Amino acid sequence: MKYLRWLVLGVIGIFLITVALANRDTVTLNALPHDIGQVARFNTSIEVPLFVVAFGGILMGLLIGFVWEWLRGHRARAEASARAREVARLEQVVAANAPQAAQKDEVLALLEAPRRGH
Repeated sequence: MKYLRWLVLGVIGIFLITVALANRDTVTLNALPHDIGQVARFNTSIEVPLFVVAFGGILMGLLIGFVWEWLRGHRARAEASARAREVARLEQVVAANAPQAAQKDEVLALLEAPRRGH
């Protein structure tokens, strides 16, 4: 199973390297459209290889998905934590009452035992 995982990761790595080598041409990324950039006097652009744009988009999508799922699961994690605290509290109550219950059981056992001699 360990070798299968390394094989799959190797194939994915070779695929990503091949895509990167095939898309080395540079593209220009602008922060704003040209006309809006001139009006706002904020005309920032950068030239990067195309594979950086593609892999950056994939990475941003994964990051947004992970954060989204973490936020979505917050309610379930909070509820599980609250239930765990409640279970721990109830276990302490049961443990504190256990010696008292044992003493009562001994007394009840003596009282409820069949009487001899009648």
